[in-house]
Amino acid sequence: MTLSDRLEACISYVNQNDRVADIGCDHGLLGIALLERGIARSVIAADVGEGPLSAAKANAQRHGLAGKMTFFLSDGVEKIPRDFDTLVCAGMGGDTMIHILSSAPWLNDDRHRLILQCQSKRPELRRWLYEHDYAISRETLAQDGKFLYTVMEVRPGNINFTPLDTYLSPALRECGSPLLRPFCTRLLEGLSKSAAGLSHRGERDVELEAVLAELTEFKETL
Repeated sequence: MTLSDRLEACISYVNQNDRVADIGCDHGLLGIALLERGIARSVIAADVGEGPLSAAKANAQRHGLAGKMTFFLSDGVEKIPRDFDTLVCAGMGGDTMIHILSSAPWLNDDRHRLILQCQSKRPELRRWLYEHDYAISRETLAQDGKFLYTVMEVRPGNINFTPLDTYLSPALRECGSPLLRPFCTRLLEGLSKSAAGLSHRGERDVELEAVLAELTEFKETL
């Protein structure tokens, strides 16, 4: 089965023999790949939409894996059993992930790892994680077409963080990905536009200016 680079990056963070909960499973391809490759022991596939969940069930049946996957119509983890090791959320915006995690504070324990592939509002998601005693233990980059995505492994942890860390976590800065430089370039372009817009209105954001300076300095080291 051929998967997108962002889903392959998620799979690379799953441990051998993990019990996986794929939240927002869509067509179930990530869970199917985990089982076909002998990585996951079992997969819980959950989605808030009946259409995607039905497609996931049909795909699992087609691949002969229906017995190793269980399916739940659920808003986040609300209606799924808690007997899993690793939660994967892929292809969602930061607001949706924050909603899911806010509704399940029990996820912040030593029993669970989170693998998050966020499509939008990544700084807001990282800030929420830091403020709610989560730490980003690993983070890497994946490319699909012209888009660059991050994939992070999250565990419980109380850390001090800086504004730069919400845009570029220490784990991401140390990941060594060849995509890190173009990712920084895109970040700088977006933040520079925001700063220019403020300047045009006669306003300043000192924190934003500091992030721009630190990000520019970091990019020069790559």
